[in-house]
Amino acid sequence: MSWQSPIAPGISWYQETVAERPEYPALDGSRQTSVAIIGGGFTGLQAAYHLAKSGVSVTLIEGCRIGDGASGRNGGQLGTGQRSYPDELEEELGFERSKALFDLAENAKKYLFDFADEHGIDMDYLPGQLNVSHKASYEREYRQSVEAIVTRYGYPHMSFMDGRETAERAGSKRFFCGTRDIGTGHIHPLKLLIGLAKAAKDAGAGIFEMTPAKSIRQSAGKTLIETPTGTITADKALIATNAYIANLEPVTAAHVMPIHSFIGATVPLDRFPEVIPGSEALADSRFVVRYWRKTRDGRLLFGGREAYTADAPRDISSHIRRQIAEIYPQLVDIEITHAWGGCVGITMPRKPFVREVMPGVMSIGGYSGHGVMLSNYCGKLYADSITGKTGELDLLKDLKVPPFPGGAKFRSPLLFLALTWFALRDKF
Repeated sequence: MSWQSPIAPGISWYQETVAERPEYPALDGSRQTSVAIIGGGFTGLQAAYHLAKSGVSVTLIEGCRIGDGASGRNGGQLGTGQRSYPDELEEELGFERSKALFDLAENAKKYLFDFADEHGIDMDYLPGQLNVSHKASYEREYRQSVEAIVTRYGYPHMSFMDGRETAERAGSKRFFCGTRDIGTGHIHPLKLLIGLAKAAKDAGAGIFEMTPAKSIRQSAGKTLIETPTGTITADKALIATNAYIANLEPVTAAHVMPIHSFIGATVPLDRFPEVIPGSEALADSRFVVRYWRKTRDGRLLFGGREAYTADAPRDISSHIRRQIAEIYPQLVDIEITHAWGGCVGITMPRKPFVREVMPGVMSIGGYSGHGVMLSNYCGKLYADSITGKTGELDLLKDLKVPPFPGGAKFRSPLLFLALTWFALRDKF
């Protein structure tokens, strides 16, 4: 029987195209462990895998099914660097720190490929990513960013595309210019997540799904996590819930804001070979970004934020189809076979949130749409910090990430107004 997540509408195309989605038991009773992890996405499972592999007792709980959150339902694009272009970060942080963050992201990319190869995970990887500009005025910025990445950051895989090349590679005349990155690509995230969960279990991690954390508190130097069926007592803990933090922990909730994002999958585009002929992933220059890509079997997966009024898969389909038609008018009547939604965790400066929120309790999230690559690596880096292997996570811990304004009562309304304003600005 198909499983539909209680936390997001619609059954995803990802779920329909995995050979097997293993189930894990719910926690039954109390448990003592060295490290407790809340959240069964990429961050939590990578941490669990590496800790268990190092002989550390680790218990991971997931409130729903493994894969029901952003890690199993996202756009599948890897990207390069951090969420902002490195020359933008350099203006704030200086070249040395900006370069270190860029190198960290490249390490994350290599790690992801190596992990999949080591564990025999076929994650449907396809190479190439295009970032395309919906405004002519952005051309200078695009050219400067490519120049910086290639010459100063030592990344030879990115090039600038003029209007003609952008139209040919995107299969649309909607955009004015763009960048082409042949050093990255896109994946089937749920296939990676399923393989990762298996690796963590095989390494000895205790994995429990359908086990939400009701509260987290500390007593006598220990961290106590209450669940519906018992208490987990741990020496250390990792909060890896990202956008699904809710009211569990106030510091994380103040810094990581959930916003809805929606994706539709079309039938294979056999009759439209001009649409993304190279099967790359694309993202546009809107603040409220749109992202799309070709799957291995030739479908168009298209995602965006402007469907925030939708509350059912049918509503999602109509919103997504309208956005597709703006770029590819010939697809105005294309059949959408799957439509689903979920939450993306963002921060004010679009930088990851990595912070100790209680003694011995680390919270990691807020990848701001750049999480497929970074979340996997951050999970590994957390485990490394526990076992003393590397201090690379400190690069992210040192980033200034302020809380959202408005407090718990007004954060969401203010964010809604801000996103609405940016969506209007993107149109002009």
